[in-house]
Amino acid sequence: MPMRDSRRRILAGLAAAGAPLILGRQARAQAWPARPIRIIVGYPPGGLTDIFARAYGEHLSQRLGQQVVVENRSGAGGSLAAQAVKSAPPDGYTLMFTISTTMLMNRVLYKSLPYDADKDFVLISSMSAGHLPLIVHKSLGVTNLAEFVDYARKNKVSLGTYAAGSYSHIAVAELNKFYGLQMEAVHYRGEAPMWQDLMAGAIQGGSGSVAAANAVLQAGVGVPIAVPQTKRMSKLPNVATFLEQGVTSKAFQLSGFICLVGPTGMPQDMVNRLSDLMVEAGKSERVQKILTTFGIDDAAVGHEAFKKLYAEEGPAWIELVKGLGLTPQ
Repeated sequence: MPMRDSRRRILAGLAAAGAPLILGRQARAQAWPARPIRIIVGYPPGGLTDIFARAYGEHLSQRLGQQVVVENRSGAGGSLAAQAVKSAPPDGYTLMFTISTTMLMNRVLYKSLPYDADKDFVLISSMSAGHLPLIVHKSLGVTNLAEFVDYARKNKVSLGTYAAGSYSHIAVAELNKFYGLQMEAVHYRGEAPMWQDLMAGAIQGGSGSVAAANAVLQAGVGVPIAVPQTKRMSKLPNVATFLEQGVTSKAFQLSGFICLVGPTGMPQDMVNRLSDLMVEAGKSERVQKILTTFGIDDAAVGHEAFKKLYAEEGPAWIELVKGLGLTPQ
């Protein structure tokens, strides 16, 4: 009995010692946020990532009762922003809006990174970056993938990409591999110059967002012939997916994403709260208008769905980029 009583006293003492820590964490979570929240965006102002950060951030501000400040810190494929957020206290006051390149592809594209995406960040919410259809010049006289492949077997074809190592670069490589073609990938710094060259007929096609390609589509110069992912996009309902047209490559079934993350160690209560508010924000009028403008069908999902997506599709993206054989920077 004395031994049993002693054990009880020890356990009670340990519980008492831990109680202040638990209560302290709970108190911090309940008091949060007591000051402005900073969202660091890994890409320049005006792009989709920045637009989403400001729209979702505005909703967070309204619901949390604190100002949400968006700070752009672009460079090195989002690495500068990632390093800043990794080094911030995990107190819910510094968050990051970035894209799948920062979280996944960069580990292949760079020799070394100042962060480990798998260890340094807690996943809060993700949203679709949208379908990136394959659009070709009208002069090719094709309306679907089979006709385009037939054309590419008989003619020299150059397809634009908005960056080496990007989805559009992967698309060229995977189509070449799947059909045994030798199309050339022409790399640009962003979508604008790529679509300008398509308009001028300097390249035969490219993959990118409907919003950025709007001019070539409206002019009738660009013809969308296939969309990635497993379902058609609402803005191009008559354009079949790659999978529907017989292309079984995993590359055309994956979903690129934009996401909200925080430093590892953030209290779970904060993660849950932010996750719920992001889903709520996705239903707001402002965000829905942005989705319509950019031809994106799906709004933000919560942290559980994001973790599932990251675990299931992340390794496939990494292998696809590795398959490009690029020399890391």
